[in-house]
Amino acid sequence: ELENQLATKTKILDELKQSLAVNGSAEQAPEALSLRIAELCDMVDSIVSQVAQLKTSMQSILEQWRAYDEVYVEVSLMTMRYLYCIDQCKPSVLSLEALKNQVKTLQ
Repeated sequence: ELENQLATKTKILDELKQSLAVNGSAEQAPEALSLRIAELCDMVDSIVSQVAQLKTSMQSILEQWRAYDEVYVEVSLMTMRYLYCIDQCKPSVLSLEALKNQVKTLQ
C-alpha cells in the first residue's frame, strides 16, 4: 500500500515538473518552486529506498517467523508424545496390601 502511495506521489511530482518545464519557459516560474519540487523528488526517492530496505527486512523477519512456527509445531508434537509416554509408563498406585502380596509372590 505504501509503495502504491509513493508511486502515486512520484507521478504527481513528475507531472508538476513537466508542467513547470512547459509553463516555466513562458512565464519564468519562480526558482523557489522548482527547487522545492526537486527537494520533494529527492525526499520521495529517499523514502522509496527506505521502504525497499524495510520490505527486505520484513521478508527476512517473516521467513524467521515461519521457521519458528515450523519448529514450534514440531516441539509441541514431541512434547505431547513425551507426556503421553510418561503417562503410560507411570506405575499404577497400589495399596500396601497389594504390594505385600506382590512381594510374597515374587519371593
